Amino acid sequence: MNSFQKKESKRTLFSPVSFEEAPSRPPSPPKKPPRKICGTNYPLSIAFIVVNEFCERFSYYGMKAVLTLYFLYYLHWHEDTATSVYHAFSSLCYFTPLLGAAIADSWLGKFKTIVYLSLVYVLGHVIKSLGAIPMLGEQSLHRVLAVIGLSLIALGTGGIKPCVAAFGGDQFEEKHANERTRYFSVFYLSINAGSLISTFVTPMLRGDVQCFGDDCYALAFGIPGLLMVIALVVFIMGSKMYIKPPPKGNILAQVIKCVWFAISNRFKSRSRAIPRRQHWLDWAAEKYPKQLIMDVKALTRVLFLYIPLPMFWALLDQQGSRWTLQATKMDGNLGFFVLQPDQMQVLNPLLVLVFIPVFDFGIYRLVSKCGIHFSSIRKMVVGMLLACLAFAVAAVIEIKIYEMVPSQMGPQEVFLQVLNVADNEVKVTGLAANKSLLEKSIKPFQKTPHHFKLQLNAKKQDLHFLLEYQNFSVYTEHFLEEKNWYSLILHGNGENVSSVMVKNVGNKTTATTVRFVNTLQTDINISLGKDTIISVGEAFGVSPSRAVERGEYPTVYCRTKDEDFYLNLGRLDFGEAYLFVITNTRQGPQAWEMEDMTTSKMSIAWQLPQYALVTAGEVMFSVTGLEFSYSQAPSSMKSVLQAAWLLTVAVGNVIVLTVAQFSGLAQWAEFILFSCLLLVVCLLFSIMGYYYVPANPEETQGPENKQLSHIQGNMINLKTKKTKL
Repeated sequence: MNSFQKKESKRTLFSPVSFEEAPSRPPSPPKKPPRKICGTNYPLSIAFIVVNEFCERFSYYGMKAVLTLYFLYYLHWHEDTATSVYHAFSSLCYFTPLLGAAIADSWLGKFKTIVYLSLVYVLGHVIKSLGAIPMLGEQSLHRVLAVIGLSLIALGTGGIKPCVAAFGGDQFEEKHANERTRYFSVFYLSINAGSLISTFVTPMLRGDVQCFGDDCYALAFGIPGLLMVIALVVFIMGSKMYIKPPPKGNILAQVIKCVWFAISNRFKSRSRAIPRRQHWLDWAAEKYPKQLIMDVKALTRVLFLYIPLPMFWALLDQQGSRWTLQATKMDGNLGFFVLQPDQMQVLNPLLVLVFIPVFDFGIYRLVSKCGIHFSSIRKMVVGMLLACLAFAVAAVIEIKIYEMVPSQMGPQEVFLQVLNVADNEVKVTGLAANKSLLEKSIKPFQKTPHHFKLQLNAKKQDLHFLLEYQNFSVYTEHFLEEKNWYSLILHGNGENVSSVMVKNVGNKTTATTVRFVNTLQTDINISLGKDTIISVGEAFGVSPSRAVERGEYPTVYCRTKDEDFYLNLGRLDFGEAYLFVITNTRQGPQAWEMEDMTTSKMSIAWQLPQYALVTAGEVMFSVTGLEFSYSQAPSSMKSVLQAAWLLTVAVGNVIVLTVAQFSGLAQWAEFILFSCLLLVVCLLFSIMGYYYVPANPEETQGPENKQLSHIQGNMINLKTKKTKL
């Protein structure tokens, strides 16, 4: 640390070697050096900042992990609406850093900005949690509270984003640049540690804890809100240890005005008589100081390099939307553990925690020993290429899933599965306008191995079925509607045959759901747990869907007015919708399982390669870019450049919205499109990075620091001369 005050004149500083008597001044007290961590060069204050970031990221990612499911199953929004709002919220979270940076640099300073906007952050969590309590008003009120809460959260988390990382960097002296670089790695490590724990815990709080008779979204939002309160308290506790650089004026407004004046002045001075200037920003020299123009030059050079970066974030942020939707179509049963679709996101922070030390202490050092200069630009290029490969793998997985399920239904099409619970073989013929759509003989107590696709003559139609049973035939009629799944259940007792058509509803929640069809001539009460009793009416009564806990159900207690008995339902997996048909056999009542909707049985573990690739790309791209932004920023504009870095994430989410809404592509084709787009952008970024000249450390220092360095150099020269005298 320099012991000289910034406002002291050169004459005062050089008084020991002057031959004239200088006026006496009271000596200024020496500046107390910041406390260090265990004898290292790391300031103790960064411990509070890192803990604050861990809790804040737990709060943000924990809430965001269940957000899409909250939109779908609690607010009952359409899937496209839920996806759009999810990415709109993500985009807003990264647009608001511009506001936070402007407030910090021009008005409150980083410390007060973090404190005040954290209070807004906490208020947003409170409102969001209240909106997840069913008894508080109707659905419309819940939606209003959700929008208000998310808006406040976006303002809070976005406003403090550019300040926290830069505020941590401010705690280091320039001579400890290596420690500052390691700090950014630890900072990013804390982000992913909070994300890791929260993305694993909050889906469990939502799905495994029941409150108000359903998934406990209020608890899943309330715990992240509590962590944000802890983050704020911890940050304030370190207040006395922080180095708090004062705000340096409305720097964002100055930058905009300087750029505008330079452009307008350039167009006003188009005469050939006026000599050209070296840089287009030099046209602002008539009005703005040289130091500001130099800082803006450095800023614009980096901002130009940021132009291709949003494409990377467009791919990375789809882990919470497109990749989670892909996981819902896969089998989450790993044998030893059943993984929920929204828990797959935990792989990203988990792998980040593994990859950061591997890259920092292994791969980067090995590359350096091989004599290869692995610059920040090159690391970011490799990160982009890895993300391209990740989406190529995701496309292959999507194609495999597509091959394992029936083709998608078109207009005037339905899927039909038939179950025969009669005591003899039944031949089923489906007729529409005297045209045979289905002809199949089904043995007793068997079902068709797959769903049949039937082509209707209209969107809604009464379909006729001919049932041939033993020595007689029966015609029956059932109403069908396009783009739906149905189960036709046949029942015969030796004298007659009947049928019932059940419309399959699929699973509208992430919980395990069951329905029952009762072919007995008496009502049945089915007990699936202490608080779950399902009543099914007699003679093909159909129960509503009920959510149950996943697991084994070998002995389910059932009761009628005449007898008690047990049913073996087998294993009920997470996220599946089951339809059980209860019928009488020689061994007594038995439950026959049917699928409410055919799903892919591809293991969810196949997503691991794409998560590993995109996470490795994130470590090389994001960690490097975070440190690169700080090192290339002029001292007066570090928060502004950090906000610009985060702004690229916002633009990336806008790209996802645009492609999802207007591309009209199949999901696998959309993955290929994103991969190819990033490949093109990566090539463009490589060319731009090749011609980019990194800023020298002296260029990023403020005028006070430069003057101080010059004074220190003069002091050394003067002391040398005095020794010679």
